[in-house]
Amino acid sequence: MPTLNQKRHELAEKTLQRPMEDIDEKPTVIARAGDDAALKHDNPAPVAGTGHLPVTVPFVRARNARRLRFSIGLVAIFLAAGGAGFYWWKQSQAQLLAGISYGNGRLEADEIDIDTKFPGRVAELNAEIGDMVRAGQVVARMDTRDLQESLKKAQAQVKQAQRAIEEANANLELQRTQQTLAAQELERTQTLLKQGYATKELFDQRTQTMNAANAGFNAAAQRVAETERALEASEHDVGLYTVNINDNDLVAPHDGRLQYRMANIGEVLPAGGKVFTMLDISYVYMDIYLPTPEAGKIKVGTEGRILLDAYPNTPIPAAVSFIASQAQFTPKTVETQSERDKLMFRIRVRIDPNRSRAHAPSVRSGLPGVAYLRADPAAAWPKNLQVAP
Repeated sequence: MPTLNQKRHELAEKTLQRPMEDIDEKPTVIARAGDDAALKHDNPAPVAGTGHLPVTVPFVRARNARRLRFSIGLVAIFLAAGGAGFYWWKQSQAQLLAGISYGNGRLEADEIDIDTKFPGRVAELNAEIGDMVRAGQVVARMDTRDLQESLKKAQAQVKQAQRAIEEANANLELQRTQQTLAAQELERTQTLLKQGYATKELFDQRTQTMNAANAGFNAAAQRVAETERALEASEHDVGLYTVNINDNDLVAPHDGRLQYRMANIGEVLPAGGKVFTMLDISYVYMDIYLPTPEAGKIKVGTEGRILLDAYPNTPIPAAVSFIASQAQFTPKTVETQSERDKLMFRIRVRIDPNRSRAHAPSVRSGLPGVAYLRADPAAAWPKNLQVAP
């Protein structure tokens, strides 16, 4: 017969066993709930395992996974776009006829330095960077006060030489009258000597007077010549100082655009000091490099077209103006059709000067593009390279 304490002990064991069985029967449901909690929070959630102890479910970084998939897709799109562009460029180049060669380069214009002829101080700047200037336009002036004073001195010497010439001419006229008088006296004395009315001594005196008058006349004539040469020298000094003053007016030698300014007002520059650098828009060209098989077919004057990246639908008519007489290694900035093309010939394709002047505002140095040359005159230009009349 069980006692009261034994019954109580059996009842307590049954009460504890029932919750433990409930936990063992539902581990899967609890684990799934933990997984859902781990996906919603940054920290992993503890769940109950089969051993009746809490365990940690590894956290899957869903956000980073989405970012990775997005980055991979974006890179794939860029690669596809680049491949399509390269394929299109290759196809467009392949459409060129056999008689047309091409090469890439950059549009260039001759740079001209506007610098000083003499050392001096910059007095005026009449233009700024980016201004379009005309040939002969004064863009800067140097201080010429010292030359102005020298010019005034030379001008005063000219006036002095002119007065000296006047005096020399007056003296020459005086010597001429004395020469005439001495000749008349000598002639009369010679007549009287023949008639016995004059002495030999008087005749000798008249002869000496005549010789002195001749010498004085010759000296006066030489004096006139010297003063005239002095006047010419003074006038040359005036001209020299005038030229030097004018040379201190810095002018644009051609039509073009000012590219750089290297000096400010008040700066003292040596002879040859640069003030501006301008682009000569009348000499615009593109240098390209072609391999020997293609360069051998090109001649000076060969017709060409230039397509700039900035204006891909506007072909610019041009012509070959220079072909290098010696091959050189391919520059690193030049793209070639084959890596085997190590030695190339430099060819300059120049735009017509009148066309460059007409489109002066659009001329830019350094624009990349492609120059096409028609080695075979019978070959027709493709549609994209035809110039509208």
